[in-house]
Amino acid sequence: MAFIDFILNLAGLLLWLNWRAAKADPLGKPTPATLIGTLRRAEPANAKRWHLPAVLGGLLLLRALFYWQIGSAAGWIGKLDLGGTAVYFHSNLFGQMLLFSIFSFARMFAILYLWLLLLSLLGGPMPTHRLVKMQLGKIDGWPRWIKILLPFAFIAPVWMLASWPFAWLHPKPAMPAAHRIEEALVIALGSYLVWKFLIAALLALHLLNSYIYFGKNPFWNYVNATSQNLLAALKKMLLPLIAAALLLWLTSWLLFWAQLAILLAVGLGGCLVWIYANATAQKFLALPEKIPWRAGKADFAPVAGIALVFLLAGLAGRALVAIYGQLSR
Repeated sequence: MAFIDFILNLAGLLLWLNWRAAKADPLGKPTPATLIGTLRRAEPANAKRWHLPAVLGGLLLLRALFYWQIGSAAGWIGKLDLGGTAVYFHSNLFGQMLLFSIFSFARMFAILYLWLLLLSLLGGPMPTHRLVKMQLGKIDGWPRWIKILLPFAFIAPVWMLASWPFAWLHPKPAMPAAHRIEEALVIALGSYLVWKFLIAALLALHLLNSYIYFGKNPFWNYVNATSQNLLAALKKMLLPLIAAALLLWLTSWLLFWAQLAILLAVGLGGCLVWIYANATAQKFLALPEKIPWRAGKADFAPVAGIALVFLLAGLAGRALVAIYGQLSR
């Protein structure tokens, strides 16, 4: 059932991507003022743009019915893995299966757009990057610091809203609003960890293309350019990333959110002040860039980057799970 859910989520994402891409179709709404505006499709344009979202909604509803009928007979329980925690849905109740269908798709939808946001931050070359811009719209042109903070600023309030139906699924004693905010902040921090899979894929493809020539292709040009930008950013931010992962790991041993908040605020604030106010700090952060990552023709930077990202993500992930577990007590 989990595999079927994954395939149906992919089908839903394709429907959404096609709907978003329909606006960029040069033959969709031609303008007679241009040469391309004189072109017309050979087939009749019967499908409307609203048909795709309608089909997506129907897919989510029909698969909820399917899970309700088949899953209940098989004793299947839907699991929604959210990184710091997991939510379970009983298949013998249609309402829970409908929520599972919606939230399962929303989870994969969020992962896709987090990956697109990372590609936007890396700023690959055209024309391949136009596919990213097509899906993100105006967000692709926003300042970099806003795009970095966007997952945190968006997912935290979304989790606070989603926690109400989740509380209905698993009744608990009344939870104060401050406690919901604390949980939302932890879940929002964990959303950045999904970047590790895209980072690993980009660096692995870059490593493969550095040893095997696949010819001139916009895709490989995009992979190489984004990977080089990614490696440059990792070298520059290596020490702050290690410090942030260790800080999260240390805070996971604390028992109270107040202590966690104070430690995070003092630690991160002090680091930022030290970095931007001290010229020596800039030289200190540049030390990883001086490490010889090549030995002859062998470039170890992609392999080191993959290992580093998964090591830090694993450390931060375990810390966030521990922190969320302490908050849920």
